[in-house]
Amino acid sequence: MPTDTEEITATKATNPWHKAFQEPIPVLDHGFVRLVDWMGDDTAVVDAARVSYGPGTSRVSDNRNLIRYLMRHRHTSPFEQCEIKLHLKMPIFVARQWIRHRTASLNEVSGRYSVIKDEFYLPGAEGWRTQSTTNKQGSDGAHQLGFMIDSEYTDLFSSIKDTYTIAIDKGVAREQARIALPLSTYTEFYWKIDVHNLLHFLSLRMDDHAQQEIRVYAEAIAEIVSEWMPETWQAFVDYRLDAVTLTRLDVAILASRTQSEAMDKAHSFGWLKKHSRERMEFESKAARLGVSVPWQEANLE
Repeated sequence: MPTDTEEITATKATNPWHKAFQEPIPVLDHGFVRLVDWMGDDTAVVDAARVSYGPGTSRVSDNRNLIRYLMRHRHTSPFEQCEIKLHLKMPIFVARQWIRHRTASLNEVSGRYSVIKDEFYLPGAEGWRTQSTTNKQGSDGAHQLGFMIDSEYTDLFSSIKDTYTIAIDKGVAREQARIALPLSTYTEFYWKIDVHNLLHFLSLRMDDHAQQEIRVYAEAIAEIVSEWMPETWQAFVDYRLDAVTLTRLDVAILASRTQSEAMDKAHSFGWLKKHSRERMEFESKAARLGVSVPWQEANLE
């Protein structure tokens, strides 16, 4: 009788999906996403859901339908049976957003134990963006002075690098010398998370509203997950990532029989006020659904 460890090893040996990820996926100018280890797959999800059934009692099509049912109805615990471990390298300001997702295990390189590498993130002359005028935490298009800004930051980082290196060479404690390092400094950590919480992370960080610098890391991880658990990933895309979620208020507007009824409801919801965020969110959903917006038809802003 093979042990659990032997069965896991045999499964990994016969499933070659991970061979495409033997090398780190480059992200930004110095960062990467690297697959370290994983446990479980699509079969593990259905086995957990059908805990009372033995292996080999269901067809592949049944497995697919069950995974899609679980995702559609948000039965999440079977997806927690699968885990993935990644080695990540990213700027500190991205990492600080990352660790707000507190459902993972993390171990980060220490600036007390090690001399920090002189690697700083720079967007490049064409990568600098202007501040959004509608979203306090967002950005808009390319900044016209990107080349000048990039040059100024390059000079600044060079000066900081020299200051840090000189402090280390003079025997200043590493835990103190690091205080001059900016948020653009690259850090590294191991990150282990179950698939349920990973998909929640990806639903937030792959969203158009997420900062571009973290979104590209989420997209790299999505590339791995789509190969590792294809049925789970497709169900996630269909029912979560690319889905449109309607609120009670959205449904009330869409169910209105007349434009006047819809307008009255929108007014009662406070949606017809200038810069109503909820109204703008509804308009975005309506555009995806190909549905007309009553107040736009009435030429109201």
